[in-house]
Amino acid sequence: MGQVAFDTQEFVETLESAGLPKDQAKAISIAVRKSHEVTDVATKRDLEDVRKDLTIQIADVRKDMDARFEKTEAQISLVRKDLQLEMAGIRSEQKLIRWMLGFGVIGILSLVVKAFVMPAL
Repeated sequence: MGQVAFDTQEFVETLESAGLPKDQAKAISIAVRKSHEVTDVATKRDLEDVRKDLTIQIADVRKDMDARFEKTEAQISLVRKDLQLEMAGIRSEQKLIRWMLGFGVIGILSLVVKAFVMPAL
């Protein structure tokens, strides 16, 4: 992060014009400058750089999410088609079983009729 600009000479002159002796003004100026050096202060430019970086990263994440959503939607579509094909096969098998049961019931009924009704005639 950038350092905040601090003009020690101007600061000393301001303190002297306020009535402080030159030695005291210099000592205060040095102490303030050192405190600024120790403190890692974010400047407006630093914040703007971070904002730009975050904006780029967020855009990248959005692109990645969009790509993943498209891939997931494609996979869901494939699963749906497979399921529809499977269900169509099951429906066909159900129809076949119904027909077979129908013929079986008709066959049994014809045997019952033949066994009980026909001998009486």
